[in-house]
Amino acid sequence: MNYLAHLFLSEGTPESLIGNLLGDFVKGSIENMYPKEITKGIYLHRKIDSYTDSHPVFRSSKRLISLNRRRFSGIMIDVFYDHFLAKNWSHYSNIKLKDFTNYVYQVLQDNQNILPERLKAIIPNMISRDWLASYKESAGINRAINGLSHRIKRKNNLFGGVEELFLNYQQLQADFSIFFPELIDYTLTLSSEQ
Repeated sequence: MNYLAHLFLSEGTPESLIGNLLGDFVKGSIENMYPKEITKGIYLHRKIDSYTDSHPVFRSSKRLISLNRRRFSGIMIDVFYDHFLAKNWSHYSNIKLKDFTNYVYQVLQDNQNILPERLKAIIPNMISRDWLASYKESAGINRAINGLSHRIKRKNNLFGGVEELFLNYQQLQADFSIFFPELIDYTLTLSSEQ
């Protein structure tokens, strides 16, 4: 899943939001790097990623991506699923999307001192362009995919990849509507086990 979904699936506390976002920015062992609740959020992020990558519906969505972009299909589907979450936000949350994103941005600003440099560097752009809410529109998805194409160091053909969303829109939306409630249930199960 991409940023919006990970943040949505967090426990909603500042520490959980930070941890769930940090999962994309810290690799390897994280023992004693962060407070307990942030570490818990990072582990939740990793479990969500593992669940997602092995889920048959997510795998089916990946196969919809054209062969010439299939190598990056997981990244693309993560972003496309964030589009469907943003677009259908009111089906999953009683909090308005804009209120949620403003809360997230405030938490990030208030806690910059503990964030990795890579994340700190993107926060101003994330806030000014309202990345999280912008996923609701195809232009926001286009910016996200094109931005990823520049940030990935190895050669890729992600630029213009939003066309994959348009080519498979109905099926991807149907896949998301099956997959995401199952992911929510999985995440709630993890929370109840702790």
